[in-house]
Amino acid sequence: MKADCIIKNAKIFTADKACPQATALVVKDGKFIYVGNEAGLSAYEGEVTDLGGKFIMPGLIDSHVHITTGTGFEYTDLGVLVLCPTKQECMDFMADYIQQHPGLKCYRFALEKSALNGEDITTEDLDAICPDSELVVLEIGCHSNWVNSKLLASHGITDDTPDPVPELAYFVRKDGHLTGESYETASWPFLFDDLRKNLTDEQIVTAVSRWIDFSKEYGVTAVFDSGFPEHNDIHERIYAQLRNLDKQGKLPIYIDGCYVLTQPRKMEEALKEVKRFHREFNTEHLKVHTLKIFMDGTMKIETAAMVTPYADTGVLGASAFNAQQVAEILKELNEAGLDLHVHTVGEAASRVVLDGVELARKELGDQYRVKVTCAHLWIQDDADLPRFAKLGVTANFTPWWHSGNIGGNPINLYTALMGEKRAHSMYRCKTLWDSGALVTWSSDEVFYGDFKNWSPYLAMEVGMTRWINEKTRFDEVGRTVAPFPPESERMNIEEMIIGYTINGAKQLGIEATKGSISVGKDADFLVFDNDLLTAEPSGFSYNKPQEVYFSGKKMN
Repeated sequence: MKADCIIKNAKIFTADKACPQATALVVKDGKFIYVGNEAGLSAYEGEVTDLGGKFIMPGLIDSHVHITTGTGFEYTDLGVLVLCPTKQECMDFMADYIQQHPGLKCYRFALEKSALNGEDITTEDLDAICPDSELVVLEIGCHSNWVNSKLLASHGITDDTPDPVPELAYFVRKDGHLTGESYETASWPFLFDDLRKNLTDEQIVTAVSRWIDFSKEYGVTAVFDSGFPEHNDIHERIYAQLRNLDKQGKLPIYIDGCYVLTQPRKMEEALKEVKRFHREFNTEHLKVHTLKIFMDGTMKIETAAMVTPYADTGVLGASAFNAQQVAEILKELNEAGLDLHVHTVGEAASRVVLDGVELARKELGDQYRVKVTCAHLWIQDDADLPRFAKLGVTANFTPWWHSGNIGGNPINLYTALMGEKRAHSMYRCKTLWDSGALVTWSSDEVFYGDFKNWSPYLAMEVGMTRWINEKTRFDEVGRTVAPFPPESERMNIEEMIIGYTINGAKQLGIEATKGSISVGKDADFLVFDNDLLTAEPSGFSYNKPQEVYFSGKKMN
C-alpha cells in the first residue's frame, strides 16, 4: 500500500494501552494506518524516515485553556503596577501619577491586596485623588477591584444593584452603601470596560494567530477552551473569527469550545445559548458541546467555597449553584447531548457538583451520558475523593500551580488560610489518579504574553516536582523556596503524558480520533531529539518538540 509517511527506528510512546510502545508508524490521508515494529513496514510503499531512536509521542491535549479571555487581556490595559508597602503609600503613588498625567478619561492601577495590611480602599479614597475621571484599581489576581464613584455611575451601579451571586460575586457594602470594592464576576465589567466598543476583528485574528503559532511550536494539537465569563458576546465574536480561520484552512488545532454560565438567574438563557453555539460553531476543528459553570472563586481572596471555614476569618465562601440546580442543568444537557465543565477551586464547590451528578444519575439511570469535568481542585474533602471515579467525573488539574502558585514560601499563606493540616493536603492529583478517576492536565492561563506559562512541559515538570526552582523555565517572581507538600502527590512522566493525551481526549469526547498513536486515529504526533521518559524532572520545562504533525502534516 502506498503511504504518505513511513517512520522507523523510533521510540514511540503511544498512550494506547493495547500497544503502549512501538518503533514504527505509517500515515496515509492524515491517519495512522500502521503502528508497531519494523517487520510490519514491508506492506507499505513510500519514503522511509529513519529517526535513529528519537522519541515520538501523541499530540498534546490541553484540557482547560482560555483562548477568548486571553484575546481580551491582549487588548486590555491592566494599569500601572503599584509596588508600595502600605495603603497610604499606594494612595500617594496613584495621586502623584494622576497629577503627572492629567486629562485621561480613565486611570487604571494594579496592586497586591496584601499591601493594604488589612485596610480597605473606598470610593471616598479614590474620589479624593480622582474626582473628574474614571478610576479602577485591580487586585493583581484580577478577581476583585476597587473603583471610584465616576466609574460606578457610568455602569449604572447603585446601592440598590443586586449582587450577581451573593457571597461569591458581589459588591462590597457598608451600612447598605457601596464601598467601591467588588469581587469575582461582579468586578469583571470594570476590568474589560472598553473592550466591547474597541475590539476589532483584525485584533482578534492577530491575537489568536499568536496563540495558534505557539500551539504549533509546542505540539498542542487539541484544547478545551473554557470561555470568557460575563462576556459571552465577545467570546462569540472570537469564535466567529476562529470559525472563519478554520474554513480558510488556517486552524491547525482542534478546539472544543463552550458557553459560560456564572449566575443562577441566567440558567435558562445559558442552556438556550449553549445549544445555539453547538449549532453555529461546528466546523472541522472548532466545535461547541459544553456548558462551562463558574461554581466558586479563588482561595487567595476567600471566595473559593469551603466545607471547613477559612482559618483566619471563619467564612466559608459560597457556591453559585446548589446540587438540585446542577442536577436540573445536567438533565437538560443530557437531553441535548451536551457536556458540563465546572470551575471548582474549593472543596464545597466540587462537592456540589458531585452531589448534582449523583442526583441526575439516580433520576436518569442508564439514560445518563453527560461528561462532567471539575477543574482546578485546589482542596478536596477526604470523603469526596473516591466519588470522582464512582460517579465518572473527570478531575482536571493545572499542574504548574502545584508549586503553590505564588512564589516564595506559599505554605505560609495556605496555612494561614486553612490551617496546617489542610495546607499540606492540596492538589491531590495522585490520590485521585490512583482511585481510578479520569485525571487530565491543563495550563489555565488567561494572559498570552510570551506563552511561557502555557507550556505543557512546564506543567509536566511541576507535576513531577511540585517545585519551581532555578532549573525551571519560569519568571523569577514565581520561584518557590522548596517543593510544595505533600511529596506523595507527585506524578511520574508517563502519568503526565497520559493525562495530556488519551485522558484529555476522553474528557473532550474525541478519544475515537485523537489522544493516542493508534491505527485509524488522526496522525497528530510529536518528535523529540531526547527521550522524555528518561529526562530529568528538574528542568523538564525546557523541552520542546523538534517536529510537530497535525493530521499527518508537519506544522513547524
